[in-house]
Amino acid sequence: MMKMLSRVCLIAVLLACYVLLSCALEHGKREAEDLQSPDRNSGGNPKAATLMKKVKKTGSKRASVKPKSDISCTKLGGICQPYRYICQGRYLKDKCSGAKTRQCCMPVGAWSIFCAGHHNNRVRACDAHGCGAFNSGRGNNLHKAVDLVCDDYSIVNAPFSGYLAGPVSRKDPSGNQYDGVKLLNDVYCVKIFNIRPYRYIGPVDQGEALGYLLPLQERFSGITSHLQLQMCDHTDPSPFI
Repeated sequence: MMKMLSRVCLIAVLLACYVLLSCALEHGKREAEDLQSPDRNSGGNPKAATLMKKVKKTGSKRASVKPKSDISCTKLGGICQPYRYICQGRYLKDKCSGAKTRQCCMPVGAWSIFCAGHHNNRVRACDAHGCGAFNSGRGNNLHKAVDLVCDDYSIVNAPFSGYLAGPVSRKDPSGNQYDGVKLLNDVYCVKIFNIRPYRYIGPVDQGEALGYLLPLQERFSGITSHLQLQMCDHTDPSPFI
């Protein structure tokens, strides 16, 4: 009788231990799940939990950095204003602080005068050899540049501050070759033909002498002497001159 009672007690103790161990394991499992749950970390707020999920999804993406001031625009001679306003010149993106709708308006004639001794950048009119305006006819083609009146051997100045990026050359349909130099900065890139540069590489300031105009009268009698200005992307440079 005593042996049977001892066995019953032993079995009861083992069952009690098993129940306690099971409860402890279940409690630990629930704590681990609660720690991983966004609702617990957000204080039970569903909106906070949703926000945390969005942060995790977008955290690896690099946010676009807007300028902290308008100095990138103003140092180029422009003004920051809403894009819906009329700009007589041309709008430049990512140069202004604030909303994306604020862009940098560059005024007409943003560049200085090319040819020394002239009071403005005058586009070559039509003569016996053609016209100098952008998109004027050149045989079966269009003139994707602008011819600016300049005297033979006159000094040609930099229209804006930037860097000289090496020599350039082009040929017309008749096979005549025109040489020059490329000038660029963070905003503009131009090729200036029919000049003899003093140098081809290095920084230059606005108004600094780049070289002198090569004579055209020897090859084209009666032509209006001029330099040829071409944007690197073949767009119209007229709004800036």
